[in-house]
Amino acid sequence: MTAPRSAVRQRRTRETNIAVHLAIDGGGQGEVATGLPFLDHLLRALAMHARFDLEVKAAGDLEVDAHHTVEDVALVLGEALGEALGDRAGIARFGEARAMAAVDCGGRAYAMIELPLVGPSIGSLPATLVPHFLETFAARGGLTLHLVGSGRDDHHLAEAGFKAVARALRQGCAIDATLADRSASTK
Repeated sequence: MTAPRSAVRQRRTRETNIAVHLAIDGGGQGEVATGLPFLDHLLRALAMHARFDLEVKAAGDLEVDAHHTVEDVALVLGEALGEALGDRAGIARFGEARAMAAVDCGGRAYAMIELPLVGPSIGSLPATLVPHFLETFAARGGLTLHLVGSGRDDHHLAEAGFKAVARALRQGCAIDATLADRSASTK
């Protein structure tokens, strides 16, 4: 594969201004600034464990709440992943990691996120926005994503979920040399 699997995407609305640079075949470097420290932490973990190089710069109407910023970062990151995967020819597609995440990078969007978060927030991030981020990311990235977690601490549960998704993405986005220019699909 000669072309780099990367994308640069931007989204500007009245509520947010988001810029994302994603390189799938990176080294796991994450430079993230969303104004939401825990979301920054989760995205850096995603980059590291998926071995993606990821740069996210986000400005949003955090004085209202975190919703627009979280959703728009997920939209732009999902779009960047979809663009970087291109026609998806040659990728392994499937990946699993314990904490339990499974992903199909084949272009069909669906998410089932089962993280029993109990508190109203994790740091400055509303807990409800963790599954919302993952659902939105899967929709825009063309991913089928299943994530199941259990635990007593919301911080560690969300972190374990992002790490599991990252490991699954690392496997699912990997190039499978035996596929050459074919898709791993029976359709």
